[in-house]
Amino acid sequence: MIEFPHKAPKGYSYEFEEYNTRLTAVWLRHHNTYSYTTKSIRSIWGFYSPKKKQYFAPIHSSKCGDQVNVSETTPYTAMPLKQTPLEKAFV
Repeated sequence: MIEFPHKAPKGYSYEFEEYNTRLTAVWLRHHNTYSYTTKSIRSIWGFYSPKKKQYFAPIHSSKCGDQVNVSETTPYTAMPLKQTPLEKAFV
């Protein structure tokens, strides 16, 4: 079981699915209902390597990107925010 560092935002939950033999895909599931589909909506949060205990940003839902520092991720995505030094100073 993954000890995930974030708490799901209100109206969302996390779902963990084996991506391949070395990675687990972490999905963010949205529980609202939508008029265009009856299926549950989800988006890729990122990827996790249980063996190395490392997180990776997604390029898209079926391609793993670069390793990220989990402290630089948000509950919505593992993709690091692009901020200027001035923006970082006010966070």
